[in-house]
Amino acid sequence: MSQLKRTPIFDQYSAFSGARCIDFGGWELPVQFIGIQREHEAVRTHAGLFDVSHMGEFIVSGPAALTYLEQMTTNDVSRLKDGRAQYTLMCYPDGGVVDDILIYQMKSDQVHACCECI
Repeated sequence: MSQLKRTPIFDQYSAFSGARCIDFGGWELPVQFIGIQREHEAVRTHAGLFDVSHMGEFIVSGPAALTYLEQMTTNDVSRLKDGRAQYTLMCYPDGGVVDDILIYQMKSDQVHACCECI
């Protein structure tokens, strides 16, 4: 097997003694740190972080940017305001799910998207 890729913050999360990392699409990523119950409670009562540096990014721009994204996602992208983000799903034409996707509205004619399917 080839060497797994690591994100820029791999050393920070791999330093946790309970960190359990797996091969996730060729990347060595954590799936658990202290146990699912405690992690769930921590995120629900405080906050959680997700390292997106292994994900693909693309920019959709132009007057039809939002219309284009409306055709492939499940949420109403047109409701986004500048500087806001939306978590949604990107779909195949038949409605099947390609992947989840984060969409960031930069300005009215420019959207930044981040997903693992790229």
